Formats: sequence, structure tokens, C-alpha cells
Amino acid sequence: MYKYELAVVLSVKLEEEERAAAIEKVKGYITRFNGNVTGVDEWGKKRLAYEIQKSREAYYYFIQFETEDNNCPNEVEAHIRMMETVIRYLIVKQEA
Repeated sequence: MYKYELAVVLSVKLEEEERAAAIEKVKGYITRFNGNVTGVDEWGKKRLAYEIQKSREAYYYFIQFETEDNNCPNEVEAHIRMMETVIRYLIVKQEA
């Protein structure tokens, strides 16, 4: 099993229901491509280091998942890239 952590930064303009729907969609992508979500950390609204899309704040989420499929992170990333609500993302492989 390979363990990964996905950092997702969502637009500050989203309502709570829209943020929850976006995170559920991301979790759905992980499970669709043979991944297993092991944890979700919501950090809430934080100040950005620099302005992105005319915004100085955003919502931060960290999703831990594991998979045996080496292609899973690539597929998840390809689908997250198309989501308009996500302004930044990063998948990192965790050390064993």
C-alpha cells in the first residue's frame, strides 16, 4: 500500500454546502480510482501567502489516502485540475 496526502485549497467565495460537496467529489475521485480515504483534516479559512484569483484567503483541506494502484494519484490529479472550486492542490507521497 502506498500512502498519500492531498492538499486542497478551495475558494473563499464558496458556501459551506458547496465546500462540503467539493470535498465529497474529491473523495469520490479517490475511491473511483482504487484509493481508500483514511482521513480528512479541515484547517478552515487561512490567509494565503500571495493573492490568487483576487483573493487573499482560502479554505484548506488535507486528505490522507492509500492505494495499491500507482496510477491513482495521477487520475485524481487530472480530475481535480478541472474543478473550478479548487484554486490549488498538491498530492504528496508519504514516507513509509
